[in-house]
Amino acid sequence: MNAARQRWIILRDAVIIACISSAVGIVSNALRSDGIPLIQKTEYQILVPCPETTGEAPPLSPSDPALRDPDTLLIDARPAADFSADHLERSRNVPYDYLMPTDPAVVKDILKSSARRVVVIGDGGDPDPGEHLAKELAGKGIRNVFFVRGGLPAVRAAGGRP
Repeated sequence: MNAARQRWIILRDAVIIACISSAVGIVSNALRSDGIPLIQKTEYQILVPCPETTGEAPPLSPSDPALRDPDTLLIDARPAADFSADHLERSRNVPYDYLMPTDPAVVKDILKSSARRVVVIGDGGDPDPGEHLAKELAGKGIRNVFFVRGGLPAVRAAGGRP
């Protein structure tokens, strides 16, 4: 048998195997009650944090006394430039990036702190980086993590001082 004929047989067999494998996959997916849809039914949000890596972080009111409690670790999730322009006293800047995980060293520092609770402050936008950072920290094992609903603008409106 010549080389061209051997290549043709190998290619034919590969196509047959690929077609059979695809058919088996499509049929088994169709038979599952929770199968993956072949056609998108809703618009996907791809530039948001993965919900699988987040934990629970309840919201706090912007006037909650926990913001003034010395046993509370305040984390500002806004960009460094915004933090430099205005921030709450005792707050620490940990800029949140929706596409990058929080630095493990930052998580270790928070875990080593003696704070009774962690309150994350964002910009109050939609999506709010404070809410997402709080959920990410909770998902990494930090307990008693909260976020301020409405972010720093809401704290300022409620009479919060720098």
